[in-house]
Amino acid sequence: MNNPSLPLSGIRVLDLSRVLAGPWCGMVLGDFGAEVIKVEHPKRGDDTRDWGSRIGSTQTAYFNSVNRNKRSVTLDLQTTEGQRLALAVARQCDVVIQNFKFGGVEKMGLGYEQVKAVRPDVVYCSISGYDRSGPEAARPGYDLLVQGEAGLMALNGEANQPPLKFGVAVVDLFTGMYSAQAVLAALFERQRTGQGRHIEMALYDCGIMVTSYYGLEALLMEKDPPRYGNSHPSIVPYGVFDAADGPLVITVGNNSQFERFCREVIERPGLADDERFATNVKRTEHREVLLPQILHELRSRPRALLLQRLAGAGIPCGEVLGLHEALTSERTARGGLLTQQPHPEVGSMHVLAPPYRLDGERLPVRHAPPVLGEGTQDVLSELLGLSEAELQSLKAAGIV
Repeated sequence: MNNPSLPLSGIRVLDLSRVLAGPWCGMVLGDFGAEVIKVEHPKRGDDTRDWGSRIGSTQTAYFNSVNRNKRSVTLDLQTTEGQRLALAVARQCDVVIQNFKFGGVEKMGLGYEQVKAVRPDVVYCSISGYDRSGPEAARPGYDLLVQGEAGLMALNGEANQPPLKFGVAVVDLFTGMYSAQAVLAALFERQRTGQGRHIEMALYDCGIMVTSYYGLEALLMEKDPPRYGNSHPSIVPYGVFDAADGPLVITVGNNSQFERFCREVIERPGLADDERFATNVKRTEHREVLLPQILHELRSRPRALLLQRLAGAGIPCGEVLGLHEALTSERTARGGLLTQQPHPEVGSMHVLAPPYRLDGERLPVRHAPPVLGEGTQDVLSELLGLSEAELQSLKAAGIV
């Protein structure tokens, strides 16, 4: 279903990827209006159809989080006929996304050169664990592995804890977003040149990028920076603090905010006047002296009072909510971030909306995450002209 008001309307994407990074890239393109055809195994589908809490017989919360605005087409890519059909679909697509193990997609006849032979201007995105031209090209890559190898686990958590992974698969998610950015850039270039591109993305490369300012600090210090948990490594006070009745976030970003914080929020003007705390660099140097005094003052006051004073002083602040509490909050509802979509087995289900707003309007959920094979008949008949009898024959053979 095309919507001419969406930026990628008219762009067709073949999503051969599984699990998270590749499917996230495909979902981003779908959110912007592309027609995304997700190819899955006829019986088991994407691995994530069996991960997390189940919704109906073929969907889970995990799968649904990364597959809105797509159609599901089942093809057995281990069969010659399944490969032939997939290549025929690829011929009619602007973008192909794949994250098979190194060399696997070429064996199926769906590698970049093979697709380019039938679609010369294709934008082809290969996602792997490691550099496809390096010695680890064939090594399987997983988010948790890369979180460890890229140093991300070493920067996360409290100083007295062992290395800690992020709560979500942050490397996969960033890789999916970086991949979508690269695809968009290649599509933009194709408008000018008529030429496609082979985009190669690696989880490890993206994991290193996620280290960001922490990574550069490590290089400057020539050792791992200290871990500060919910505090900021270079801004004080900035982080999660306990009030008398619950946690809150306080972000004192500059010196004038710190002065207002001391005088108007915690009523400790002496801290504002102390030369040791006059600048953020000095506050960072003397955090071991400053923070215990701040923590004492915050713990003696109720959260509502602190939030009121902080807001009045122009200091960014907020509650620390539980995940369910955040998703069901008035703020989330008001923003239209959580939608209810129809489901053929369970009636309806929650689906997160795209985060993008264009011209004041949030981009829509045009297609709910699909049940397995939901679009097989329509897509193959429309794109390839297969008859009902041909589709039934393919189904009987287990190819679709």
